[in-house]
Amino acid sequence: MTTSASNVVETAADIVPRIDAAAQKLARAKAATGQVIFGQEAVIERTLLTLLAGGHGLLIGVPGVAKTLLVETLGRVLGLDGKRIQFTPDLMPSDIVGSEVLEEQQGGRRAFRFIKGPIFAQLLMADEINRASPKTQSALLQAMQEHHVTVAGSRYDVPKPFHVLATQNPLEQEGTYPLPEAQLDRFLLQIDVAYPDAGAERRMLFSTTGVETPKPETIITSDELMSYQRLVRQIPVPDKVVESILGLVRSARPGTGIGGDTDKHIAWGPGPRASQALMLAIRAKCLLDGRLAPSIDDVIALADPVLKHRMALSFAARAEGVTMANVITKLTQSLA
Repeated sequence: MTTSASNVVETAADIVPRIDAAAQKLARAKAATGQVIFGQEAVIERTLLTLLAGGHGLLIGVPGVAKTLLVETLGRVLGLDGKRIQFTPDLMPSDIVGSEVLEEQQGGRRAFRFIKGPIFAQLLMADEINRASPKTQSALLQAMQEHHVTVAGSRYDVPKPFHVLATQNPLEQEGTYPLPEAQLDRFLLQIDVAYPDAGAERRMLFSTTGVETPKPETIITSDELMSYQRLVRQIPVPDKVVESILGLVRSARPGTGIGGDTDKHIAWGPGPRASQALMLAIRAKCLLDGRLAPSIDDVIALADPVLKHRMALSFAARAEGVTMANVITKLTQSLA
């Protein structure tokens, strides 16, 4: 590892009790969310990982699989101040960021005043984000990366913590626009939300059609969440795991000569932000599981949600029926 052995021992001894305490609290938060969202354990876990890593998540699934409810529930469980934007074709960037209005003050003097938009929230739900035009979608770019927006030359910081959880309908549906590649790269994970199994759907029927619907309690405060995010960045990562991250991401780039069929099947591959996202995601998973260090198995498990929205299949791959999941599975086989 890059740190000296003595420092590693000292750091590990210091963070072990903090990891244990955080894992217990996070387990309660996960369980509380599962009492409202049925049959989506993997989706809940990956969304929690996204927030623990300090990132943004893109939830993709057909309407009615509880994407919006998941975001609302996590906002309550994690004690975050949340706001929601319903993306529509006529939504404008100023509807998201805010705008300046001209006001007349005392003495007849006129001045502009900035009215903040809904982006100024700790947890922003961008509902059906691909229903709006790419111009409006891109209004989120600066805030997602730099945690501030610029309006009329003035900087306005968003709250801390700041997370965007966007829901997206499959692109095959009518009235959808593909997200720009630059914005897709800002999402730490792409989380696919599938239909629940029969047992989970049965429990959901009884729970949601009765007199009272379940309401989760707040388990974690926003300050605690930020402390967990700092703890995630302190978790040591073994050199072999770092090398596996670098090897995996670099092998997914065409033209490098190290990815086998990569040149044939991938039109463009992930940039350095993918390596950063994978490093943070495996550390967050380590904290959620109450472990002291991530492993190569964590890299393999999280390769798909980290990489698939940062790559594009070539025409030859689509013609042969190759899917992105096929490509990523083949790339991870060299790590096993």
